[in-house]
Amino acid sequence: MAEKKTAGKPGRKPPDGEKKQFLMSINPDVIRRIKAAAALRDKTASLVLEEAAKEWLDRHPDGKK
Repeated sequence: MAEKKTAGKPGRKPPDGEKKQFLMSINPDVIRRIKAAAALRDKTASLVLEEAAKEWLDRHPDGKK
């Protein structure tokens, strides 16, 4: 019979709800600029990215440029 695996270290996942984790690779300079913009606005980098993505999607509802 298979042994039960123990859970690893707890991650920084958001609490259960409507949000899901999304992993992506971004240019390091862009990451620094996003983090700086977030700090200036007293927001998290993920919130800044989410707001920017929503604005872009509002302007491009069909996903095209």
